[in-house]
Order: sequence, then structure tokens, then C-alpha cells
Amino acid sequence: MLNVPSQSFPAPSSQQRVASGGRSKVPLKQGRSLMDWIRLTKSGKDLTGLKGRLIEVTEEELKKHNKKDDCWICIRGFVYNVSPYMEYHPGGEDELMRAAGSDGTDLFDQVHRWVNYESMLKECLVGRMAIKPAVSKDYHEEKKVLNGMLPKSQVSDALVKEGPSSPSYDWFQTDSLVTIVIYTKQKDINLDSIIVDHQDNSFRAETVIKDYSYILHVGLSHEVEEDISVRVVENVGKIEIVLKKKETTSWKRLGHSLENHNSLIPRKDTGLYYRKCQLISKEGVTHDTKLFCLMLPPSAHLQVPTGQHVYLKLTITGTEIVKPYTPVSDFLLSEFKEPVLLNNKYIYFLIKVYPDGLFTPELDHLQIGDSVSVSNPEGNFKTSQFQELEDLFLLAAGTGFTPMAKILNYALTNIPSLRKVKLMFFNKTEDDIIWRSQLEKLAFKDKRFDVEFVLSAPTSEWNGKRGHISPALLSEFLKRSLDKSKVLICICGPTPFTEQGIRCAWRKVLNHSHLPSLRLHSKLTQPVTKHLCFWHTAPPGVSEPRRSLNSSGGSPRILWGPHSQSSGLCYGLQFKDSKTPTSRVGNEERGLYSKSHLLKNSGCLLGSKKK
Repeated sequence: MLNVPSQSFPAPSSQQRVASGGRSKVPLKQGRSLMDWIRLTKSGKDLTGLKGRLIEVTEEELKKHNKKDDCWICIRGFVYNVSPYMEYHPGGEDELMRAAGSDGTDLFDQVHRWVNYESMLKECLVGRMAIKPAVSKDYHEEKKVLNGMLPKSQVSDALVKEGPSSPSYDWFQTDSLVTIVIYTKQKDINLDSIIVDHQDNSFRAETVIKDYSYILHVGLSHEVEEDISVRVVENVGKIEIVLKKKETTSWKRLGHSLENHNSLIPRKDTGLYYRKCQLISKEGVTHDTKLFCLMLPPSAHLQVPTGQHVYLKLTITGTEIVKPYTPVSDFLLSEFKEPVLLNNKYIYFLIKVYPDGLFTPELDHLQIGDSVSVSNPEGNFKTSQFQELEDLFLLAAGTGFTPMAKILNYALTNIPSLRKVKLMFFNKTEDDIIWRSQLEKLAFKDKRFDVEFVLSAPTSEWNGKRGHISPALLSEFLKRSLDKSKVLICICGPTPFTEQGIRCAWRKVLNHSHLPSLRLHSKLTQPVTKHLCFWHTAPPGVSEPRRSLNSSGGSPRILWGPHSQSSGLCYGLQFKDSKTPTSRVGNEERGLYSKSHLLKNSGCLLGSKKK
């Protein structure tokens, strides 16, 4: 509720997308910016109305404070008086009032779980809810399962039914090494799946298994060296993490358990974990965009999967500010540049610096050697979508190109079935084009790749395409290499660009005879299966569509559509073995609109109300 992330790709269910796609900013009065709020919190003014006292708040007391001028909200057991913040909230007063006098944790998590509300609202803290804190597990109890299976008490019934099999772990030692082994029982585990951090003798390993995280978190019984090594045996799903002992002492135990140790929990419930990274270099790419290189601590292992993003955190005038960014490679393809730094210890970001912004000028003013906190990755873009892919279409505007860089690299390097990759890159002027020379070199080097630059404010000398994203521009661009080729379309850019791109893509899809073999991915949509189906977070008040299959296991094939209700959104699923397509609006079942009706009213395909 406190900060609005910039645009990102693709992460359809990530907090970043929900924040940008699920609500809109409202105009704030002059003097009500984020920096103005920070100044107010530093002014010494009593923002709680309690004159510095912290109280224990009962549920009955919380319910009493449900008005705009007296609004208390509970987030994760802490109660805040958000009345002073009302006029500073980018999402508007009504958004905050949805949680007035109640526990707003779920609502907060739906919109932007990643925001550091503790820092933003610390001067508004009323106290703690009158609830007994969870009793931390005694280490001796934990020791019984330290090397064994996950205790049943830590696995919910839903997780047992729907989630992956519970991993387990063990550890062994030599005179100089300690090796921790995680048995994931999964065959699709790789180095992107495991995140390891060792800070202040606290060891934490998070293994991403589908939509869950298996966490090991212990305070080590002895000191170890900073550098760690990680190895994955993919065919059996085994992960080995090797620590170097500082002293050749025999360990009697690995350590004592810390928060969420030996737990398998949904990723959405894990929270964001940060580590401090060092700024190694920054270099200009365009007149307002720079390539930043951050180095991970030697005691960390983190590889950001293709298409996913992380959050960067800086402390600005005493307040922690967080923004999402998608990492890139240091160069478009490694053949263009001699490798100078090991990729697994460095993270690169192409970031546009806004002179009047709050975060990017502060980032740009950092000196080499300064620190930036980097979170765990988020997003659910899967490279498995590339399997047997033949045509890949990329639509990017401005810094929306950043996720395309890794996707482009991955596809051309790893997908043998690929026939064609086409990038249409939208910018205002020639000076705004990121990595133009590299893209042109790549197109010359690899005949499978084509790039088209489109400018909205070109000079008179510009001989290329002009304008904004439109059906006319995309009509020729979205042509397949073969009539029945398997296609994926990726879109990234500002929200209006992305919405228009989806509408244009839909027009192309709906006029195509080979519907099931085309997929589209953007920060607003997500394919449900390898057959055609698009996914979208429901607007406020509308239930999320379920990933259901019929009893015979058919695959959903079709579509979104407009609906006359105020939500303006209709979810449509048609199964391959069903002749009666249905749609879902909230919990109501209705007949699906015809293809011609969908095309005619495609302006409503994104859930916006009819004009």
C-alpha cells in the first residue's frame, strides 16, 4: 500500500504485476509525494495519537478505528494508524479504507507484499495485536528430525494433497568441509532452483520446487569461511552445498534451528529475503540508461532465472525504498565480448535514470564499492514454454527490453527447433534505443533473428518505421515461418503499451485458423497449458479463474471475452473434447461469446470496463 513498482515482465502472479496491473495510481495533492511523507515522519510529529506509547490492541479495539480520520490497520500482527498517510498513498484513500479497522495482511500481500511497510510506517506504529506469539520450537525437539524427513506438523493438509513431495536433508563432514545435502525428489532442479546465503553465522538455503519453497535455516554451531560452493545432480534432484570450516574441529551438530527451518511452504508465504551486493561498475548505454553491475557476497549463491525479476532496496533519508528490476546479461550474446567476470557471482541491470525520481538518482549517485540490497527472484515465467518452439515474437518498449535480452539469448542458444525470432522494439528517438548495435550485429550473425525499430518521435532523417503499437504495424510482423508452427508472443513495456499489444495480438489470434498452437505471455497474461489459453488476475470483486480440467483431462483452448457486468471481464474455457464452451464471471457460469463478438469487442479483453 506504500509504493508502486515500475513495469516488469513477465511474472503474471508476482506482487510486481499485481501492483501495477491490479490497481491504478491516483493524482496526489501537491506536497504529498513519497519524499514529503518521509519528511513528515522525520519531523517529530506524533502520527499515532498516543504520544509515543505502544499498546496492545484487541480485535474489538481495532474494529472501532475504521474511519478516514481514525483508521487503524493490522499487518502481520502489528497495528498502524494510517490516517496521516491517507493523502500520501499512491493508490488512494479508498484502497486503504478496504482494510480499515481490520487485519489487512492478505490485502497487502495481494497488492505489494514486497514493500517495506515497517520502515515506511514505523512512526505510525500503535502496537501489537493481543495475540499470543507463536512458540519457537526447542532445538532438542528439532534435533530429532535434523537429518530426516519434514515433520508432519509442518506440512498442511492442502500441501500434502496439492504440493510436491516433502524434501529431506542430511549433512556430513570431513576435517575441513561440511556438506549439506538436500534431497528434493524432483528431476527438474537446477542451479537456478537453489538460493544460499550465509550471513553472521546464519545459514539459509531456499530450494524452489514449483510453487513452493523448501527452506533450511540454521545458526551454525561453528564458524565457516565466506566462500561456498553449490552442486546440483539434476537427474536425481540432489543438491550439495559445501562449507569450509575455519577450524578443523569435529562438529557434533549442524546448529540450532531458525525461522522456518526444515519447512516446505508456498512461495507466496516465504517473504522476500535480501543480501547486500557490492556495486562493481556502472556504464552509460544510452543518454539516460546505464548498465549496473552488482557482485554477490562470496557467501551467497543466487542465479536469477530467465524472465524473472528481483527487488533492489536502498535506504533514502532513513527510509527503505524498494523497486523491481529484471536482470540482464552484461552483453547480448557472450560471443560479442570476452568474459571478464564470472557470471554466477555478478548480476547486471539496465536501468533508466529519472532525474526527478526518488530511487534511480540515488542508485546512480552510489560510488563503486557501495552496497545495494538484492532480493530473491520472483516470477513464474518458465523456460519450458520454449520446448519445441518454432516462432518467437518479442514486443518491447523502452526498458521493457530488459527481460527480452535474456529470453533472446536463451532461445537462440538452447532451442534447436527455433526457426525464427523477431523483435519489434519501440522507442521515442534513435538515442533511446538500448543496445542497438548489438541487436543489429546479432541479426547479421544469426539469420534466425530479425529486429525492427519503431520510433514515435523520430527526426526527419529516420528511414525506419514510425508510430505506436497498432494492428497495422503488427499485421506483417506476427507472420509465422510456417502455417502450423508453434508460436510464443512476449510483450513488455508500460501498461498502455502492453494492453494495446495484447489487443493487437488477440486480433491476430482470433483470425488465425491454427488457434491451439499459439501462446502469449506478458506481465498481464499467462498461458495455462501449452494449448492456447490466457490467464489474467481478476479485477477487484471478481473471483480468480480456476485452473480446472474436465473429468477426461481435456486442455483449455479459449479465451477471454467482454461481459456486460461491471467487471468488464469474462473468463472462457473450451475443452478439446467439449462442444459447449463456457465462461466464468465470479462464480457464475455463462455461455461463451462468439469469436466475432470477441474480436469486435476486443477493447474489453483486459478486464477494463466498456467506455
